[in-house]
Amino acid sequence: MTPSSLPLADTPAESGGPGGAAPAFSPLYQQIKGLILQSLQSGEWKPGEAIPSEMDLAARYRVSQGTVRKAIDELAAEHLLVRRQGKGTFVATHAEQHVQYRFLRLMPDQGDRQSEGPAERNIIDCKRLRAPAEIARALALRTGDSVLQARRVLSFAGRPTILEDLWLPGTPFKGLTAERLSQHHGHMYELFETEFGVRMVRAEEKIRAVLPDAAQCALLKVGKNTPLLSVERIAYTYNDAPMELRRGLYLTDTHHYRNVLS
Repeated sequence: MTPSSLPLADTPAESGGPGGAAPAFSPLYQQIKGLILQSLQSGEWKPGEAIPSEMDLAARYRVSQGTVRKAIDELAAEHLLVRRQGKGTFVATHAEQHVQYRFLRLMPDQGDRQSEGPAERNIIDCKRLRAPAEIARALALRTGDSVLQARRVLSFAGRPTILEDLWLPGTPFKGLTAERLSQHHGHMYELFETEFGVRMVRAEEKIRAVLPDAAQCALLKVGKNTPLLSVERIAYTYNDAPMELRRGLYLTDTHHYRNVLS
């Protein structure tokens, strides 16, 4: 759909006619939301940049400002856009502190993330390989396609706390190496966004309790009977394209997994 093809009135579009298919109702603000998402996905507006004003977008799409506002409200609620009082609306970026921690739910039992300080990151391994069937399926790839596999340990106050294994599709992350991961001191998703143009916009997680194997015990410096929290995450970029499979083991004797439901 192009802007010129949009209806001029704020009403659902219908398809079919007498004796044809049932009307297909799509609220106009959802159509506008889709068009804004297309521009975000194509990189027309980069992370951190301001998008056009509601007035300009209304003129561009030939709809009312109220319709544009409703579309932007939803995108802001989904953390894809950020409203700044008196400045306008900006594309959200993982470089912003409140966005950096959006996908990190592990909290210290005492104090907060600020008092705890940043995690110490130790990249154990980073290599390219052909995707096994299970990994390919999670990332919507073909078995045997190139993927990047990385393993790292995150420590707090010198104590290993999180062991992560992650897999990324090879093509979008061409050039990512263990050295580059080690040199980057910010959030990993910030690196993906700024250097590879891949922005993670949502994630799905599965959580269960597990016991570590011998290699995991050695890396986390725990005994074989230590209970760990296993968090498996698939992170998606725009258009629900999976871009990362991450499996983390969390030591929870001094930390807890925190989620806010609303």
